[in-house]
Amino acid sequence: MTNDAHTTIQELKDLVAKFRDERGWAVHHTPKNLAMSIAIEAAELMEHFQWDDYTQAQQQGIADELSDILAYCFNLADTLGIDVSAAYRDKIRRNAQKFPTDIFSPGHDDAAAYNRIKKEYRARKK
Repeated sequence: MTNDAHTTIQELKDLVAKFRDERGWAVHHTPKNLAMSIAIEAAELMEHFQWDDYTQAQQQGIADELSDILAYCFNLADTLGIDVSAAYRDKIRRNAQKFPTDIFSPGHDDAAAYNRIKKEYRARKK
């Protein structure tokens, strides 16, 4: 069965790389072009929500745009040699430190704390 529960990220990366390579498109897939394409496809996804609330009738169009975004993300990861699983797990680990559960958990919807922590985090990055 082909679904999220049975498909690896590597399988998806290989699938999009095969599609790209069969068409000779790798030459066009520079990091800049891929990053721009991700942003463009994200804007196309946002169009589905711009003026209307979500309806089931939009499902296929939304799935198509999300798939385009993922394809460009996997292409970018392949081009730059990024291990998506490792990068994602590392980012979640850092986010857990950045947004501690004693402040950010159900019942602790504190916008002031969120803004303070974000400001402190940005100041540390400078």
